[in-house]
Amino acid sequence: MSREGVDHALRKLREERDRISASLLDLDGHEGSRLLEGARLTGETWRRWEDAKARMTTLWAMFDAYQRVLDAASELRGRSSRPDAATLVELTGLLAGQSVELPDGEIPLRDRTLLGPQERRVTLDEAVAMMSDAYDFVAVEIAAADAAWTALLLPLETVEESWRDTARLAHNLDGTRHPELDRVGRELTALGRVVRTDPLSLVRDGRPDTGRLDRVRAVLTSLGDELTGVARMRDDYEELIARVTASIEEVESTERRACEAHATALVKIQSPNLPAPSQGLGIALRDRLAVLERLREAGRWVELAGRFAELERAAAEALERARGDLRLSAGLLDRRGELRGRLEAYRAKAARLGVVEDERLTELYGAARDTLWTAPCDLRRATTVLAEYQRAVRACESETGTRR
Repeated sequence: MSREGVDHALRKLREERDRISASLLDLDGHEGSRLLEGARLTGETWRRWEDAKARMTTLWAMFDAYQRVLDAASELRGRSSRPDAATLVELTGLLAGQSVELPDGEIPLRDRTLLGPQERRVTLDEAVAMMSDAYDFVAVEIAAADAAWTALLLPLETVEESWRDTARLAHNLDGTRHPELDRVGRELTALGRVVRTDPLSLVRDGRPDTGRLDRVRAVLTSLGDELTGVARMRDDYEELIARVTASIEEVESTERRACEAHATALVKIQSPNLPAPSQGLGIALRDRLAVLERLREAGRWVELAGRFAELERAAAEALERARGDLRLSAGLLDRRGELRGRLEAYRAKAARLGVVEDERLTELYGAARDTLWTAPCDLRRATTVLAEYQRAVRACESETGTRR
């Protein structure tokens, strides 16, 4: 190399060295690198970081070897402003020849012997290429861990805070442990340990997998909503109890009316084929209401809320059942009343037609009236006789219209 070529190469290599040095310092100071260094890593993240640290150590060793060659060349060039041919040959060997001795870790197995690795040297350009490969490997591992922590740590801390808030709310409600909340807490603790010590194990297809965290968040949201509802129920307890008590009273009232209607139907309707109405529904509901009061006195609001919801559903079902019983019995009596009304309506119609004294109509009317006003009433026979009376009245109506 000429003197000018040497000076140009030295300037280029010094600039390159400064850039490499800055990049290595940035890599060492990267937030992800500091997190990896300070964390107690496990699993896949530990394995990959151990590999990356080994590559980083080798990288610095190669950089030191690279810089020693560059320093030696700079010192040699500085001895004379006009170096002689021998010096230029030596400088050429340093700057363009295989002047950088590789660290032991970078010597391939094929170049090693039983006594240890054979010395191997590369050019400055080859050293830069090898350092670039090592740098890229380390940077990718640091970036992967940093991206995983960035995507997972903040959501994890948010969910952990949500769990603490929910646990405080549960404790304030009844002072006891909430089994589901405890289970979620254990799962969250285990997940937090993985996020903080092995984030790369949660990466799928290059992206952090937040599925487990999302599921825990969803359960906590549901629990929080449930406990918030319990707190509202505690605040509105008197009003809610008054409401369910009114429902129970309505069940009891409907139950009594159903029993009365059933008894009346048995007396006044022949062969009603009615099932016995339900009994004791109101008593059972009042027993459950008393349980709620004991839970309130004990301050067990979470359990009370569940029991209260069950009692509300049971009261609604009991009321519907009692109403059904009432409809069955009252329906037969209503049917008798309806038939009576229709009989009198058709008798009035016969009177308007002037045929009320007709012998056939009088006979049918008497049979229908006797059936409908006799206890127990045979509704089937009454329906049949009334139908005959209706047909007879309509027939008279047709004849009257024809004569006119």
